[in-house]
Amino acid sequence: MSLAAIFVFLLVSALQMLECVLDLARRRGSISDEQVKLRMEITQILKEASTLSTPSTFAQAAKLKRLAAAKEKELAKVQDLTIKGKQSLYEQYGKVLLITKVLIYGALVLWFWSTPVTTVPKHLLQPFGRLFSWRGIDAATGRVVVGILPWLFLTSRVSKLLSEKLAPIFLHP
Repeated sequence: MSLAAIFVFLLVSALQMLECVLDLARRRGSISDEQVKLRMEITQILKEASTLSTPSTFAQAAKLKRLAAAKEKELAKVQDLTIKGKQSLYEQYGKVLLITKVLIYGALVLWFWSTPVTTVPKHLLQPFGRLFSWRGIDAATGRVVVGILPWLFLTSRVSKLLSEKLAPIFLHP
C-alpha cells in the first residue's frame, strides 16, 4: 500500500474525528457555574420548604416554594440563552468544517486525478473490482489500481464508523 493511500486515510479520519467531536460536544452541552449555583439554591430552598410542614409555618413554606419556582424560571431563561448562543456557535463551526472538508476533498481529487492512489490484489475487491479500479489492472503486477474517488468514499465511510465508535471513548468526562 502506498504512502498516498495512508495519507489520504489519515487526513479523512482527522476530518471525520473533528466532525464527530463537534457533534458530541453539541449534544452534550455544558453547564455553567451560574446554572450549578441556581440548581443548588433551588434544592436548598425546596429542602427548607419541606421541613416546614406544620400548619403554623405553612405561609413560610409557600413563600419558599414560590421563591424556588421563580429561581427555576430564572434557570430556564439562563439555559435558553446558553443553548441559543452555543447552538449558533456550533452551527458556525459546522459550516467552517464543511467548507474545509469540501476544499480538502477537492484538493485531493485534483492532486490524485491522473494517478492511482494505491494498488491492491484482485481477490480483495471481488466482485466489486471494476467499481474501484482506475484504468483497470496494472499489467506489470496484475493488481487492481484504485483511484481517488472510490478511495475517498471508502476511507470516509471507514473513518466515520471509527470516529463514531472511538470519540465517545476518548472524550468521556
